[in-house]
Amino acid sequence: MWTVGVNAAWRAAYRRSVRSAFATVPFYRERWALDGRTDPVLVPGRTGTDSGAAPLADAVHKIVDLVPLAGGAQRIEPSRGLGPVLRKARSVSGDALVVVLGGDGTRPPSDLPRGVRCCVVDPDVPAPSVLAEVSSALRRGRRVLAVGDDKQLAVFTAALPEDRAYRVESVPRRELDTMDTGPYGVLHDPALGYLGAIEECGRWHLDWQRVYARPTTGGLAFTLLRQDSPRFVDVLPAGGVRGEIAPCPRHGTPVVLT
Repeated sequence: MWTVGVNAAWRAAYRRSVRSAFATVPFYRERWALDGRTDPVLVPGRTGTDSGAAPLADAVHKIVDLVPLAGGAQRIEPSRGLGPVLRKARSVSGDALVVVLGGDGTRPPSDLPRGVRCCVVDPDVPAPSVLAEVSSALRRGRRVLAVGDDKQLAVFTAALPEDRAYRVESVPRRELDTMDTGPYGVLHDPALGYLGAIEECGRWHLDWQRVYARPTTGGLAFTLLRQDSPRFVDVLPAGGVRGEIAPCPRHGTPVVLT
């Protein structure tokens, strides 16, 4: 069952996000005023399409309208939330080195635990200096974690010396429509950032303090609870993926079932 405190805090944070978005963000002000929504009801009598949820692609296409009226950033942050979910997925801490695999647009996350270093590597054209740093860290016995999709992880580890590559802890990056059974992994969306991770119970746990999700007729709709701008509220990633949000029987916090 849900723990009472988790459920109450999660719902309250979500409702605040919805009402704030309706009051201050052009994309939602226009969409919900014209079409309505159901949870919470903002325009009585108007139920909206998919209970007010919007395809993420539509929101990103109008990203300037996701900025609150008071102003804010328009930049999407694909690395948002990596720190919290990596602590769940691999208990990262101390002087570990985290290698985020991605292309030119990938930025280092700003929310890793104190003391944890990070570098961004394009596995197709890895900088020799970065590979040397990673190899040196492994030689000295430091913990190295690599975060990326399966192909990126394979290419990156193949570029390291064989006697050290096996010590790299791979953290597969999955999107909502490619979730598997792990045993390790982080849930990611290119626009929303990192949404959750597989915990030791083997279930996909949401980062519930920062991310809200609910089922709609269009699929699972996600809300970033702590991002000021651009605002993502009740958006449908990956074109809309059917699923459920349920309590973890061991932890009493939200897990994703697809």
